[in-house]
Amino acid sequence: MSSQAAVARTPGAKRAGTGEYLFDLAKVNHIKGGPAYSTAEGACIEGDRMIVALMRMAAGTGAEPHSHPNEQWIYILEGTFKAKIGDKEIVAKPGSVVYIPSNTIHSGKATPDADVLFFTVKDASHSLHGFKTA
Repeated sequence: MSSQAAVARTPGAKRAGTGEYLFDLAKVNHIKGGPAYSTAEGACIEGDRMIVALMRMAAGTGAEPHSHPNEQWIYILEGTFKAKIGDKEIVAKPGSVVYIPSNTIHSGKATPDADVLFFTVKDASHSLHGFKTA
């Protein structure tokens, strides 16, 4: 086994190392959820096959249309998240789980009344970051 630590796919993300099983998300390096297209920011940890992140999106802000080759799940913890996935518009409140298929153009915003706090999971076929669409 190599003594060199695996490098995270997402710039700035924490890569889980051998023997690391517990992470304090308040102490993990916070990164932008999509620097070119999103206001979301929070802790991100990558494993071999999955990426998890706890992100906050400030009230009234959000993510412009983008896509990524990995599928994504978003669990809403606080606030109201309005999103467009493909041609469908949704409103997700705390306790809701949002599914975004791979390569699907989507966007979303926190409503103006409160921040949105969400836990997201992506497969590790690509990084946390996607690609802004025109």
